[in-house]
Amino acid sequence: MQFETIGVVGCGLMGHGIAQVAAAQGKKNVVVVETDAAALARGVQRIEQSLAKLAQKAVEKKQMDEATARAFVADARQRIKPSLQRKDLSGCDLVIEAIVENLDAKCELWRELDALCPSHTVFASNTSSFAVGAMADASRRPARTIGLHFFNPVQLMQLVEVVRTPRTEPAVLDAAFAFARACGKEPVACQDTPGFIVNRLLVPFLVQALLMLERGEASKEDIDTAMRLGCGHPMGPITLADYVGLDTTLSILEGWCRSHPKEPAFVVPRSLREKVAAGKLGRKTGEGFYGWDGDKRA
Repeated sequence: MQFETIGVVGCGLMGHGIAQVAAAQGKKNVVVVETDAAALARGVQRIEQSLAKLAQKAVEKKQMDEATARAFVADARQRIKPSLQRKDLSGCDLVIEAIVENLDAKCELWRELDALCPSHTVFASNTSSFAVGAMADASRRPARTIGLHFFNPVQLMQLVEVVRTPRTEPAVLDAAFAFARACGKEPVACQDTPGFIVNRLLVPFLVQALLMLERGEASKEDIDTAMRLGCGHPMGPITLADYVGLDTTLSILEGWCRSHPKEPAFVVPRSLREKVAAGKLGRKTGEGFYGWDGDKRA
């Protein structure tokens, strides 16, 4: 089983990066689909800007000459077909979903795509928090539904979590690993457990930092500095919560608390609810626990 033509549903923060690495590093033909023309145009612009930046850095490091760099950008860009029509996914070997983190929306998408795509097409979700098994049921092809969890920013982060359910065909898992490696990523396998590997460990870590802040045991600046310098983390936990999005963190926690009410690690901090209720979602709104200027803490 090989994936030669890739479909990506969603050209936002994650989708545009997945489409780019599949086309540029993976050398795959990519159909990237959005429902809104403006969102699609923004995503394509991000891809083009990112490709240009990568090429320029390669030239500066003398890894490519100018002509090779131009050819690299042109080749990757011509492999990507932007579309507003989901029917254009019908020729794909693999379709990766990178839409809003809402389980109902994802399941509805899979039901629609099951009717559009041939039986050999493998469905993969980029979800960071929802059970892949629930989407496998909705897809009507559970043996060919997996999780492919890329990390943000996709162009730079090397990890992909490949999430299997008890019904995933071994050949599908092998093909997913091969695809991730072709894209220059390091795949790891995980069962369909809440948060998979990274978020199952990371989100409770963020929670404990916020609970420490609420108890007044340390300032947010000192908590973040301590974890950066004491543990070698590139970003402190409260800064990271802002960077990821406080609404995203809250949504993950609320879902886990509902599905696993007896798990003591799954707790929703009061301060997190208050920030989200006030519309202070972190980096994406310019204010969370910190102020933000674009992607940088103000």
